[in-house]
Amino acid sequence: MPSVQIKDVPAETHAVLRRRAAIAGQSLQEYLRSKLIEEAATPTLDEVLDRASGRAGGTVSSATAVEILAADRARG
Repeated sequence: MPSVQIKDVPAETHAVLRRRAAIAGQSLQEYLRSKLIEEAATPTLDEVLDRASGRAGGTVSSATAVEILAADRARG
């Protein structure tokens, strides 16, 4: 499996992320991995619009795209 390394993270950012990981009962690596997976699984607005317009091979109507976006926003 590929790895990712991030350098020069501000100390305060690192501290916040370590606290959040601890609260979640995870190591920092586990916590960040879950956040990256979540981020990659959520399409960007441009990706949704590309699919809706058929540029990416999709056939979603504008109304369906609006419903998908609304449902995604409602999930948090």
